[in-house]
Amino acid sequence: MLGPHDPDGPDIATAPEAPQASAWNLPNALTMLRVVLVPVFVWLLMRDAGYDDEGGVTGSWAVDRWWATGVFVVATVTDWVDGDLARRKGLITAFGKLMDPIADKALMGSALVCLSLLGELPWWVTVVILVREVGITLMRFVVIRRGVIPASRGGKLKTTLQAVGLILMLTPLLGLVGTLGLWVMYAALVVTVVTGVDYVRQAFGPPSASSG
Repeated sequence: MLGPHDPDGPDIATAPEAPQASAWNLPNALTMLRVVLVPVFVWLLMRDAGYDDEGGVTGSWAVDRWWATGVFVVATVTDWVDGDLARRKGLITAFGKLMDPIADKALMGSALVCLSLLGELPWWVTVVILVREVGITLMRFVVIRRGVIPASRGGKLKTTLQAVGLILMLTPLLGLVGTLGLWVMYAALVVTVVTGVDYVRQAFGPPSASSG
């Protein structure tokens, strides 16, 4: 997901915090709402999990999965909205810089892990994406201290593919829609790895000729 302090988003993590901005503001409230929605999402997705004899979703679980998908969509929208508000309204705070990536990774990670637990997403896909996302987030703090800010290349595409793929796979439509979602996740995996490697190369590789 792409929040106001996402490593693949704008370099807002290096922007000065608004001197008079209180942590009690709308962008931070949306971030905390996303944190609260994570356990609700997991509970709805997993509580009555079951498949029928044909491999489809049972009736009661289908309803829960639609609700879980809706919660995931709402949480994803808050991720986009809080970042935009923080930038436009000058509401960047230390609290937001800390909590936004935590909320982001909690939401995405829970969706990936749950789908893998259900056997609908290969574990290796989940592990690779999570290692990349958490690793780049931690690396971000290191390179900022060194004064090296790699450019974002492909971050929005990665974020969009991950969101679309997960939403498609979360629905109880496990046939064509589920298959399409899986292929979108494979595409997201490729972009996730490529952008991660590019970020590391920019952060720790030799300086380019244009940089002097």
